[in-house]
Amino acid sequence: MRPLTRTEIAVHPLFPTIEKQIAEHLIAIHLRTPRLSRLKASHRKWLMTHSLFALSLQRRDDDPLSGLTATRFVEIVMKLGAASRNTATAFLAELVAYKFLRDVPDVPDRRVRVLETTETAYDAMKAWFMGHMACLDRLDGGQREALALADPRIFRIAQPMAAAHLVEDPIWRDPPDSIGHFLWSDLGGMVLHDLIARIPGTPNPAERIDVGRLSLPELSEVYMISATNLKRMFTKAETEGLLGWDLPRRRGSLWLSRRFVDDYFQWQSAKFAALEEAFHHALAELGIATNTTASQPLLAEAGLPA
Repeated sequence: MRPLTRTEIAVHPLFPTIEKQIAEHLIAIHLRTPRLSRLKASHRKWLMTHSLFALSLQRRDDDPLSGLTATRFVEIVMKLGAASRNTATAFLAELVAYKFLRDVPDVPDRRVRVLETTETAYDAMKAWFMGHMACLDRLDGGQREALALADPRIFRIAQPMAAAHLVEDPIWRDPPDSIGHFLWSDLGGMVLHDLIARIPGTPNPAERIDVGRLSLPELSEVYMISATNLKRMFTKAETEGLLGWDLPRRRGSLWLSRRFVDDYFQWQSAKFAALEEAFHHALAELGIATNTTASQPLLAEAGLPA
């Protein structure tokens, strides 16, 4: 099983299907752990969360000062330009307060604060990773999810690599304006997942894609977003012709523009490609062999080079 390229992922006829699948998967994680989702649901918080989680996984037993420290985390955030020093420090404190991070005991140097993720945070991130592996498997009939479930080391190696790639990738770090105003807003990412999950399962080449009725008050309640912030997100998108309703005063069916959906899919393909590369890197590092023939039929069927 060879790695899929970003182009192969993006043009695969099943890519819209796995986008719906991952959207539904991430919504389910949110509903199980809404407080945790709230702390990573803006793109800025996503960048910070994956960076600190990657640092945490890099902790080594033979180095008690390795892994996630407040200083290392702030340095990375400042380098990325994801947030100010004060915002990064406050974010760490928030994660500790909500018991998603905890102090590592018995650190030999009391001047260094070493942190680690709690079981709740670890399980949520692993569920995020496994959901993406399952989606990639649908593209080529692979066995990523099964392999990663069988060997936890795959996740521990692949997640930091994928995170490091994505936070440095300008395509992922700076999403298109068409979707950016959702992503940079708190829980705007969850709103996008909800919209994508509503897209019909059958391919639709039309310039407007009907996703059915949508109530903003209901959306506000499900994702715990203020009505004011939610209306602001949708008003901007409506003004730019990216989405709208069939009837006045936001009644009837909601439609999404082809540009809006395509921009979102292209942006998401960067994440899937980074995870794909990281997964195969982990296999190589661990010396795990895979079935090299599983991916051939689906790729050929999709009209892609095997």
